[in-house]
Amino acid sequence: MQDKPLNEQESLEIITRMIRNTQKKLERGAGGPFLIWGYATIITTLTVWIVIRLTLNPQFNYLWFMIPVIGSIFMFYRKKQPKGVRTYIDKVITYIWIVLGGTGFLLSMMSIFSVMWNFPILFVIIIIMGMGSVLTGLVIDFKPAVIGGIIGLLISIPHFLISWYAFDVRMFTFILAFISMYIIPGHILNYKMKKACSKN
Repeated sequence: MQDKPLNEQESLEIITRMIRNTQKKLERGAGGPFLIWGYATIITTLTVWIVIRLTLNPQFNYLWFMIPVIGSIFMFYRKKQPKGVRTYIDKVITYIWIVLGGTGFLLSMMSIFSVMWNFPILFVIIIIMGMGSVLTGLVIDFKPAVIGGIIGLLISIPHFLISWYAFDVRMFTFILAFISMYIIPGHILNYKMKKACSKN
């Protein structure tokens, strides 16, 4: 028995259905990943900011490793929740974040261990994570993620131009970028889930 080739209309319907299924799964899972990584980043940034300001000791930059530790712990517990069928769109989003997250982590390691001197790692992280937010939003047709990612990318410009020698500005703009890229879209997803559940 041969598979019947799909026409253009049928192909579009399948793609649209996959996007809708992914959107529904994302809404059921709410803004968990956005909020987990967003708050992990903000809490860590505030910790590094305060400790270095009080001690003037750059060795406390090793505290940046709190981000993957905090994020991984909460994501591990979140993965215990039941999942539906994985679609091609789900895989695309996963691959996007594996590549971008892995790149960001590798560059961060190189920067922290002084392999690359004077490397603007926070600027690069904003760019990488902003692209991830925009791409995720485009793939699943979720405008708050696209808009938040674009705002984060725009924030990276003054972050780079103004904050090269200004530690406080650098920390502030970094936090501001992650609020726009992760925290706000994550809470919007949570609100959508709560609203959808109240109708059922």
